Amino acid sequence: MNLHERLRLPQVEADLVRLETLLAESVIIGDAYLDSVTTHLIYAGGKRLRPLLAISSATGGRHEATSDDLLGGVALELMHLASLYHDDVMDEADVRRNVDSVNARYGNLVAIVAGDYLMARSAGIAADLGTEIAGLLARTLAWLTRGQVSEVRTSYSIDRTLGDYYEAIEGKTASLMASSCRVGALTSHRSADEVEALTEFGRTFGMIYQLRDDVLDVVATDGQLGKPAGQDLAEGIYTLPTLVALNDSAVGAELRELLGSALDDAERERARKIVVATDGVAETIRVANEHVIRAHSVIDSLSDEKLREGYKSLVSSLLDDLRVG
Repeated sequence: MNLHERLRLPQVEADLVRLETLLAESVIIGDAYLDSVTTHLIYAGGKRLRPLLAISSATGGRHEATSDDLLGGVALELMHLASLYHDDVMDEADVRRNVDSVNARYGNLVAIVAGDYLMARSAGIAADLGTEIAGLLARTLAWLTRGQVSEVRTSYSIDRTLGDYYEAIEGKTASLMASSCRVGALTSHRSADEVEALTEFGRTFGMIYQLRDDVLDVVATDGQLGKPAGQDLAEGIYTLPTLVALNDSAVGAELRELLGSALDDAERERARKIVVATDGVAETIRVANEHVIRAHSVIDSLSDEKLREGYKSLVSSLLDDLRVG
């Protein structure tokens, strides 16, 4: 998915090129070893979705981003990267963005400490942008932590509830995207109403983004995903399609017997096929479509027509693979 093409704001893409230099410079201190660790995933690339939302919300693609707009995007991306460093340790991941994960290359302890360093740099940049943004990122970190704890607490639990699921994705995904839009709105001094509208757009966008990923995890091919289909099932992360399937009167009992512990490749594929055969995917798409409607509603309140159209294009196309109208 090419986010820049779907957003249709060329100036934002140019601003993101400028952001790349700032992103690396923000964590380099002159220690060759530490610098190699902290820039490892930065140089591996990535969608830069959170800076994209921050800069778009700040400028609407109408003019070049200011230094504060760019630094807001850097602070958010560093927080995201820090969470990836920590996630990979907990998941015992070997690969991230088609390169060795930090924990695989440098060890768990270094990965944890480096993640802490990235979080500290994010906080420092936020503090330089003012108390309002500093407070926002502190609250966002609390939400991220809450979401991660919720996911870990319910891993491999066949009794995971919808409340558990939504708590995890609101915290781990939607909160940071909401903050991305809000930071951009704040650095560009938008009106209070537009700050709130953009914040809500970011939250709904984050929900759609995660719901989409959760569907693709069970319906896409290994090649499309860049990882085995059904990987969440194998790792004990039971998302909305699976939770619906677990309560299916026809196959729920069979799925419950299969889940609850780590799966080998054959078990993972069997579980995935069971989930796909139920209403789990359709229900997840339905919920995602509710968020699409909500996102379009809040976008309509924005005065910036170029930004309205760009965000509508982005959110409406996010679930194109799933044929959500």
